[in-house]
Amino acid sequence: MDKASETLQIAAAGLRAQSARMRIIAENVANAESTGQTPGADPYQRQIPVFESELNREVNARMVRMSDVQPDQSEFRLIYEPGHPAANEEGYVKYPNVSSLIELMDMRDAQRSYEANLTMVEGTRRMLERTLDLLRR
Repeated sequence: MDKASETLQIAAAGLRAQSARMRIIAENVANAESTGQTPGADPYQRQIPVFESELNREVNARMVRMSDVQPDQSEFRLIYEPGHPAANEEGYVKYPNVSSLIELMDMRDAQRSYEANLTMVEGTRRMLERTLDLLRR
């Protein structure tokens, strides 16, 4: 296997991992204001992607992949809304443990990592095109 193909496989693994991460972040943001269906019920629980590196013997390199998604164990937000259908006996409604600011920072980080991997793919593609142009002469 040539170096360009290896580079593309490594970058593609990074693209897949960051794409999965952005999907989880989007799900968290979409559910940030959801509540339980019944009084006192737990709402949506923030999800956290778990990554691991694995050895790809074909390219003899460690590649990243999302191996799992785990629930965030932090406390739910309690907001006093006695008239809300999901309010408990004391009038508090549980809201997800999702912070829009944290999700925004995570999304920005994932986006930048995705773009870095995409830049590698584009650079490798340009390098291959130039090589082919030289061979045609």
